[in-house]
Amino acid sequence: MHNSEILLELVKLKMPFGKYRGRILADLPVSYLEWFMRKGGFPEGKLGMQLATIYEIKSNGLEYLLEPLRKL
Repeated sequence: MHNSEILLELVKLKMPFGKYRGRILADLPVSYLEWFMRKGGFPEGKLGMQLATIYEIKSNGLEYLLEPLRKL
């Protein structure tokens, strides 16, 4: 999987469980992502990698990088 495919999934895939079930991963609030960090980290596997990626994007102010992908 290429980096662009990973980023595209962040703006297309929905959270499969929890308080924000059904919300696009890129639209998850940073407070929710921080909650995962406080509770011992993100889930295992691909979803955990996706959540960690969106956390890094949001915590570093890079959300603008996802805007063009939302239009695809």
